[in-house]
Amino acid sequence: MEYPDLTALPADARKIAEERSALNVYRMVFHSPALAPALVRLGDAISRGTLPHPLRELAVLRVGHVYGAPYEIHHHERIGRSLGLDEAGVAAARTGSTQGLSAEQAAVLSSTDRLLERHGLTEADRARALSFLTVEQLSDLVLTVGFYQMVCTFLNAFEVTTEGEDAPG
Repeated sequence: MEYPDLTALPADARKIAEERSALNVYRMVFHSPALAPALVRLGDAISRGTLPHPLRELAVLRVGHVYGAPYEIHHHERIGRSLGLDEAGVAAARTGSTQGLSAEQAAVLSSTDRLLERHGLTEADRARALSFLTVEQLSDLVLTVGFYQMVCTFLNAFEVTTEGEDAPG
């Protein structure tokens, strides 16, 4: 599918789109000019959330792998590594195996899988996560998983690729 003509967007949406147009996901999402600015702001808020960045990226990568979203995986492997996600975490996101992970990484990976499979957490899942996360961080994890489910569905539906991107990676 063709990318939208960013110059035809309303002024407020066009400004946001032009700031992000190096990445194809942002270019494509502006087929929905009324929703795209809020989606961009939510993604920015998630990146500034309280969940430690390597743990956030572990969850994002797991969603990308479960959803079979190569675009997401491509970008977030690079982002994750740059934010301190180790190679064991990158590999675990691919397989879902918690072997070789820290207790915190294993809990985040398991919680992510529970959210993806069961659309919720059990009392035991919450207790395990809350043994090292605050309630705010756990809330950020749940919202992160949900957000990236939406993003990966979008990427897959429109077959967004990295072709022609200006961004490194």
